[in-house]
Amino acid sequence: MLFLEYLFLWFIFYSFAGWVYESILVSCQQRRWVNRGFLNGPLCPIYGTGAVAGVVILGHIHNPVALFFLAMIGASVLEYFTSWAMEQLFHARWWDYSHFHFNLNGRICLLGAVVFGIGGVLIVDVIQPEVARVTDMIPLQIIHALFVALMVLTIVDTIVTVCGIVNFEQSLEQFKVAVAKYGDVVREKVGDAVSGATDRFGGMQSTVGQKVGESWQNGKEMSSEFMLRIKDAADSVFNRQQRRMIASFPRLKTTSNNDTLQQLRETLEKLYRRGQ
Repeated sequence: MLFLEYLFLWFIFYSFAGWVYESILVSCQQRRWVNRGFLNGPLCPIYGTGAVAGVVILGHIHNPVALFFLAMIGASVLEYFTSWAMEQLFHARWWDYSHFHFNLNGRICLLGAVVFGIGGVLIVDVIQPEVARVTDMIPLQIIHALFVALMVLTIVDTIVTVCGIVNFEQSLEQFKVAVAKYGDVVREKVGDAVSGATDRFGGMQSTVGQKVGESWQNGKEMSSEFMLRIKDAADSVFNRQQRRMIASFPRLKTTSNNDTLQQLRETLEKLYRRGQ
């Protein structure tokens, strides 16, 4: 039982380290702070799972070359399966490597595999011995208390997260309908404003109405007011967990209404750059 408690605490440590790595990496790529992580807490469970599995399975391997390749393969299998399983559960893909060379169905890529291979060597040969030494110094009463407290928090966090995002597709459909309704209202107002000039300017009314309708589609001619209305619609339709996922995973894709999701993301990015 004590060994399982140690494994869980190591899982928490490496999940936190993965969260730090991912948050810094994605924040640099997006040029803004991105609170990366599937859970609400500062954890990336896939990193914790991979690290602990590597320590348990590969801990007896001392050849760094063999360790590198085994860690690279094992981490790639874990990442591919996790991507596939989450897509089956939530009908969404949380990361996508399609823009990288040598990727497999966009779920894993060679560069990521190499990074994980190097990380595996560092964890097994350098980091884990120190982590084990430090955890051995902690009194058992504190180990037991940390195990119980962190286990409860992690389970609650997982339940809250899953319940919050399980209906993400339905929320996306509701958001699409809400934006379409607002677009219809705008087109009606534009039509009333130019109706008196229809005879003089021929097809101007239909052209303006078409432009307003297309503004959401092409993202180039949207006014600040229209973009703020879109943001308000998103805030009213998506719950906190869903909004967090949209912000935390820039390459999040859904199996349906993905175009709407990407257009929403572009709109939010425009508002962010404008300081709104």
